[in-house]
Amino acid sequence: MSDGDTLTRIAAALERISPPAAAAPDFATADAFVWHVSPDRLAPVGSVNRVELGLLLGINRARDTLLENTLRFARGLPANNALLWGARGMGKSSLVKAVHAEVLRQGHALKIVEVQREDLPSIGRLLTLLRGADARFLLFCDDLSFSHDDQHYKSLKAVLDGGIEGRPDNVVFYATSNRRHLMPRDMIENERGSAINPSEAVEEKVSLSDRFGLWLGFHPCDQDEYLAMIRGYCDAHGLQIDDATLRAEAIEWQATRGSRSGRVAWQYFTDLAGRRGITL
Repeated sequence: MSDGDTLTRIAAALERISPPAAAAPDFATADAFVWHVSPDRLAPVGSVNRVELGLLLGINRARDTLLENTLRFARGLPANNALLWGARGMGKSSLVKAVHAEVLRQGHALKIVEVQREDLPSIGRLLTLLRGADARFLLFCDDLSFSHDDQHYKSLKAVLDGGIEGRPDNVVFYATSNRRHLMPRDMIENERGSAINPSEAVEEKVSLSDRFGLWLGFHPCDQDEYLAMIRGYCDAHGLQIDDATLRAEAIEWQATRGSRSGRVAWQYFTDLAGRRGITL
């Protein structure tokens, strides 16, 4: 057998075992999708798990800024990729989903696509799929962070910088993280202290967060904000409870959790609604 025949057979075998390119779904069937790999596919989401924008209290500045940025993008105007960082449980991911719902409510067509952090190496294939689609897409990655030997951050640059092709005009990327620079502070200090060139040791990873044009910080809430969140949930769902009882129970609840946040406020309200026979 000649070398040419061998190469032909190898190429044919590789073609048989390689996964076929993902086909774009009918984007008119849903407003939300989840990106899966092995095989590549966009799975429609019939009902998104989210809360109303008006129920996200104590984050007014971040809410207004992200909503305006998203509305500009939905209208076909320039908009920034956004990094929502800070205290856990303060509504970062809830805000992204609530803003998307508000944009839809205002009559703008916008699709949200959730991407898991471990699937970031496939992001280039996803962008290729979305580039030619007649729709606008908000790519969303929740709880984004990188460890010392994690190379997934390199794939993210395809979204933020776009490489030679550039980021598709119909795609914007939002991510949430507990870390401002997407990697632990002690890891940054360790690498700076042990590297031959300390400034270069962490520059590549730390500078990744600089590629987000919009940074929105989320900070722990105080007790008044915590109680206001719960009162807002009660009012929205028609649950009657006097201020003294709510205050006493809510403070006891947060003491058992050791923290105050929007998530803890919702968990207390869920318990309260269950005890009162209120369906959410």
